[in-house]
Amino acid sequence: MTVLVADNIANVGIEALQDASHRVVEEPSLAGDALVEALRTHTPDALIVRSTKVTPEALDASPPLALIVRAGAGYDTIDVQGASARGIFVANCPGKNSVAVAELTLGLIAALDRRIPDNVADARAGHWNKKAYAQAEGLKGRTLGIVGLGNIGDAVAQRAKAFDLDVIAWSRSLTPEDAAAQGIGYRASPAAVAADASIVTLHVASTPETKHLADRSFFEALPAGAIFINTTRAAVVDEDALAWALEAKDLRAGLDVMSGEPSHKEGAFSHPLADHPHVYMTHHIGASTQQAQDATALEAARVVNTFEETSEVPNCVNLAHQTPAVYQMTVRHKDKVGVLAGVLDEMRRAEWNIQEMENRIFEGAQAAVASLRFDGAMDQDCLARIEERDDVFAVSLVEL
Repeated sequence: MTVLVADNIANVGIEALQDASHRVVEEPSLAGDALVEALRTHTPDALIVRSTKVTPEALDASPPLALIVRAGAGYDTIDVQGASARGIFVANCPGKNSVAVAELTLGLIAALDRRIPDNVADARAGHWNKKAYAQAEGLKGRTLGIVGLGNIGDAVAQRAKAFDLDVIAWSRSLTPEDAAAQGIGYRASPAAVAADASIVTLHVASTPETKHLADRSFFEALPAGAIFINTTRAAVVDEDALAWALEAKDLRAGLDVMSGEPSHKEGAFSHPLADHPHVYMTHHIGASTQQAQDATALEAARVVNTFEETSEVPNCVNLAHQTPAVYQMTVRHKDKVGVLAGVLDEMRRAEWNIQEMENRIFEGAQAAVASLRFDGAMDQDCLARIEERDDVFAVSLVEL
């Protein structure tokens, strides 16, 4: 396979791809039109990206393109709907950067409480101000609210306990029983977390459902002087509401992601909240430790290699969980050339659209059984024609 790597990934991932005899094209600074041109030129079978956006134009640029791997957990930079419409698999690398993001989250919490960056800035500027910086509240015994208890949220919860923080959480799949088993408090909604915590951190995926999850009502629920952390995606926060809370509620915020974030790795940057005295803004570095980058790169390579070897896609995010199929037909047949082709031709004549298909071979390779799930109007004549074939043993049909 030809694999285009359009972002920086750790060398161990590149080496794993090369060891599997793939043709690896490394162009880690691709974006926009340059990505489209590279796809046209190299016609890769697989594309690996991190922050590079994959647009409809990019999806159309390489006809052989069958797999896109996001070397990270989120995949909102990829046109997943467009990929699905073109039959292109999209996969991610979940959980491989969880510890790195959790470490930054706890670092931002401690930094905001003790105002560590301001301490450093004043010291470097030759200004001693112990009186101002000796007023930290401390973290022990305070309540940390986690919104989203996936891999990263769970890693944050584990580390928070070492700070003697009391942890409460909301997550879409979290139940009171699961929370109790993990030694954390359950809350029924993000707003309930905000109301009961003096520190809140977000760890949900960026989806249409989570857009502006942290809105005006969310910030209104937070107590005055609370600490707010976002290391997930900018879209989950209403930044106008955040700006209001910074002033009206004396909120302090640690942000590793922000709207209008530059696509380049280095250069000019501006944001309305960047110079706010209550905001510590980092450079979207949550996953940027060598440990996390190595693990993520190896996982991206594993996805590509598994796809090449088995046609299966680990961590695939765009396969249908439920198809429109209304019937399942099981065909026991001779294992010989042309049998399935004949069955499928009859199904085509009946205008049955196959949604799922599997063919398993019995020991000795004399017979096989095909399971075909399809959508379409019932056609008894079609069934009869399939049953009458000399190379078919039996046919059964069930309505789903």
